[in-house]
Parts: sequence; C-alpha cells; structure tokens
Amino acid sequence: MNKKQKILLLEDDEILAQTMLQILEEENYDVILVNDGEEVLEATYENKFDLYLFDINVPLLNGLDTLKLLRDAEDLTPTFFITALRDTSATLEGFECGCDDYIKKPFDLDELLARIKAILKRKNPSIKYGDITFDLLENRVFKNDEEISLGLIEKEIFSLLIRNINMTVNKSTFFDYMNRPSDSALRVLISKLKKILDLNITNIKGIGYKLEKL
Repeated sequence: MNKKQKILLLEDDEILAQTMLQILEEENYDVILVNDGEEVLEATYENKFDLYLFDINVPLLNGLDTLKLLRDAEDLTPTFFITALRDTSATLEGFECGCDDYIKKPFDLDELLARIKAILKRKNPSIKYGDITFDLLENRVFKNDEEISLGLIEKEIFSLLIRNINMTVNKSTFFDYMNRPSDSALRVLISKLKKILDLNITNIKGIGYKLEKL
C-alpha cells in the first residue's frame, strides 16, 4: 500500500494534542507527538517527516527557535505554526524563519485538514494514469494503491513514457538510460512494462514508443 505521510506535531496542551493526534490518525497520517522543541530536534534526527505542525509557546525551546535551527540545518520540511498569538510581529517572525502557514487558535479542524492536504499534495506531486500513480518525488509506481516493484532501468523507461503521454519518445532517449542499449533490449523492457502495468504502448516503427492517452 502507499505509505502513510508522516507528521511531527509539537503541542504541549495535552487535551488539544490528543484531539489533533486522534483526528490526524483517523485521516491515515503517521503522527509523532512531542511536547517541546528539544524533543523535535531528537525526532527529526531519527525520522524524515512530510510536515511539521508546531505550537510556538512550548517549553525549553519555542517553536520559532526550533524552526530556525531546522532551517539552518537545511531542513526544508513544510511547516505550519499553530498558535494563539495575535501579534503581527510574531507572525512576521514566523515567516522570516521559514514557516509556510499559520493556523491560529481556536481553529476549525476541517480547515486544518484541508490545508494539510493541500500542502502535502504540492510537496508530493504525482501523475495519474488510469489506476496507475507515479510518485514523481520518490520515483515510485503504484497500481490500485499497491506499489509495483520495478527495476531501476524499467522505472526510467516508464518515467519517460508517463511524463510524455500521447507523445512519441525517441529510441535514442530511452537508450540514454540503458546499460546496453539496443532495439531488442528496449523491446524487452517495453513488453515487460506492458505486461506488468497493462499499458497501451504503441511502437512507432523506426522512431520510438508512445504511451497512448486514455
């Protein structure tokens, strides 16, 4: 199955934290909950996240300073600040240190989920082709939400086809990605992709191959 997207939640209000944790897990996100900025640094050292949700006023190391440290370390993970602050200067400081958006308390959970889905969709672009999804960011192929195991060269060939739907990809372009390029080797790769993924690929004789538009 397609892997769960991972969220790091920094919130020291126990009731709010547990409510958010429950809602996010019900939406099928993998969530790690921490209570202070120091725990954030530990969690990000051990894990890779798709999104950070940070309260600002938390113990030991506040959300602003925590994000500054992460950005200084070239961690560009999308980040929302969740805060009761109404101070414009604090909002500006948050954007200056690299946050992507603010969610001000009290907030509507449906709005929060909508914003999360929007930013994660931008972060993880994909191409849909019938029941096939190609994750452009991680170079992974899914069919009916089941990941399909393809070799490195097969993925490159598939990537060229799906990025150029209904356009002929020249044989020489495919050859650039093959260890031992030849017409026969390319035919074998194309045939395997057609069989595994049930693709409608046309052989443009003497030129190349085309993944037909659905």
